This record gives sequence, structure tokens and C-alpha cells, in this order.
Amino acid sequence: MSIKACRVTASTGIHKGDRDYQQDQVSLISHHHVKGCVMAVLADGMGGRSGGRKASDQVMMTARQLFERYAPSVDDPISMLSQLVLEAHTVIKLTAISTEEEPHSTIAVFVLNPDGSCHWAHAGDSRIYHFHGKQLVSRTRDHSYVQSLVNKGELTEEQASFHPQSNILMGCLGTEKEPPIDTHSISKLQASDTLMVCSDGLWHYFTEAELGSVLATLSPREASEFLIDKARLRAKGSGDNLSLAIVKVEAASS
Repeated sequence: MSIKACRVTASTGIHKGDRDYQQDQVSLISHHHVKGCVMAVLADGMGGRSGGRKASDQVMMTARQLFERYAPSVDDPISMLSQLVLEAHTVIKLTAISTEEEPHSTIAVFVLNPDGSCHWAHAGDSRIYHFHGKQLVSRTRDHSYVQSLVNKGELTEEQASFHPQSNILMGCLGTEKEPPIDTHSISKLQASDTLMVCSDGLWHYFTEAELGSVLATLSPREASEFLIDKARLRAKGSGDNLSLAIVKVEAASS
């Protein structure tokens, strides 16, 4: 089914969890000049109260600047997203020079083009999920220590969720090394497809089956509210900042 014959709905959600301050940032951005072109970008900042927020602010600013110049009929979306990751990384490193903090950030970003294609990039452990109905089609793989153990077959996905070193990242923005950049493309989104980008403060508390069920059953706004409330309940007073953006493709009403 063509994306033009579908209805696209979307929502974002954010909560500071049990932290004293908010370092996550998330946004859905509609292209100023191209109808049907949307970017979802999320950044989970790290590095102290102001350091983490500065880092996530830089990601959002860079994303808006590059997306405004993006021409989907001409530009390669994966090249644009890779440039976004590297430019945000450089800006965060420059910010660190002028402060005594060590600002770092994850990034997870996807672009939906007017032709129905979708393209994403990420660095760190903020995730992007692609579901068709309740079924997981694909998701990003974290740049983390425990994910490296899963990749080697030394841990299961379930064991990784409860590993005491699950917060150790192997790559993100603002470090000495260039960030890893993993990209993915979906040639055409279909009715019943849902995309969700979220920080580890949210995905940590859900199985993929739970996420698929919620996203298939509820509207993006309802799903955002439900997932945040349930994550807060399961965190039992020790929850991290959490954020998410959901884009859902549904068959247009006849």
C-alpha cells in the first residue's frame, strides 16, 4: 500500500524520572519546505547537571539546522544523517573545551520521506524500533558493553537487561574517538507499521513483545502516556530520564 493512501499519526513523550534534572531531549520536526517529510530525533545527554543538557541541546540544534537544508528529492538521507551525527559530535567536543565538564550524548534519529521511505542512524544506547502490527521487524543494536557480550553469545538479551554494567557505553557523541554510526533504510513503510525512538530510561523496562502490543493497540499519544507511566511504576523510585517519539502508519479511512 502506498504511504499516500495511509494516515500518519505521531506523538512524543518525556519525563525526568527520579532524577533531579532532565538531560534527555526529543523532538518531531516537520520539514519547513517539503510536505510529508518528518524527522524524529532523540538525545540522551550525560556529563553532570548542565553538561548532559548542553550535549543534548547541541544534538537538537544540529539536527534542526541540517534538516532544514535537507532536500529529499536530491540529497542522500543516510549521508545527511551520518553528517548530523559527526557534526553534533564535533560541536559537543568544542563545548567541552570551554567548560570543565565532560558533555556526552547518545543520538537516535530517523527521517520519513514523502515517498514513504524511512532512514535512520544512531550512536549509543538510545534505540529505534520498527514494528509491523505487534511484530518486531528490526531495531538498532546498542553501542554498549552488554550488547557486545550479547553479540558474542555470552549473554542473552534478557540477561543483558539486568546486567549491573548495562549503562557502560562503547561509543557515543563527545568522546575522544569518533562515534560509531549505524544506519538502516526501509524502502517503503506500510499500513500497520510503527516506528519508535526512545532512551534507555524507557526501553529498559519493557520486552519487545510488550512494546509491540502497546504500539499496535494504542494511538501514539496513548502509547506514549502508557509507556511512561508503566516505566515509572517499574522503576520503583530509581528511574532515569526517559523520552520517546512514536510515528504510526495506518490505513486511511475509506
